[in-house]
Amino acid sequence: MINKTVKNVQKALEGVQSGMTLLLGGFGLCGIPENAIAELVAINVKDLTCISNNAGVDNFGLGCLLQKHQIKKMISSYVGENDEFERQMLSGELEVELIPQGTLAERCRAAQAGFPAIYTPAGFGTEVAEGKETREFDGKMHVLEYAFKADFSFIKAWKGDTAGNLIFKGTARNFNPNMCGAAKITVAEVEELVPAGALDPNHIHIPGIFVQRIFQGQDYEKRIEQRTLTPNP
Repeated sequence: MINKTVKNVQKALEGVQSGMTLLLGGFGLCGIPENAIAELVAINVKDLTCISNNAGVDNFGLGCLLQKHQIKKMISSYVGENDEFERQMLSGELEVELIPQGTLAERCRAAQAGFPAIYTPAGFGTEVAEGKETREFDGKMHVLEYAFKADFSFIKAWKGDTAGNLIFKGTARNFNPNMCGAAKITVAEVEELVPAGALDPNHIHIPGIFVQRIFQGQDYEKRIEQRTLTPNP
């Protein structure tokens, strides 16, 4: 029986080197691969290109990589929660490619499906389309966007089995599914790892064919990006 389990995050990240392009799941701080990011910080790889919806916050998530200047380029759709990101971008220390959120998702999905590129109407007539091929379909202009080419994809799921099948929980099912199989190697960290066959096939969101390595994560903080409380009367 296929077993894609690795014993810890250190084994899961074997082969990660400076200069690589990485896909990282999550939306805000929801569903981010906390263990993988912490290990990237620990092994101190540099000059990374990180593709993620956002760049975490100043002291958590990808923000920790930014603080140590390990990221050379960020490809994201929203970056408004990170002061250090803003500082590095405005000072020219960090390359930034901002793209529409739907385009980010579809460029991941194209890579997952093996398509080289997509056409999308998003961004036509704006700076997003500058220098890119455009084409008309049914009277509407579209922009050619290429699928991502990444070395590793780091995914966070709620539950998985030893064959790599994954189930996501709630809104953590954001960019994670589209990034599975969208890189040369997909690494999934899960809160609960069960034997193959233990998951109901009807509940599986991503089949194990899209995952090369899986491990059970630990010490998840699941921070709230902006905590808002109603004051006591």
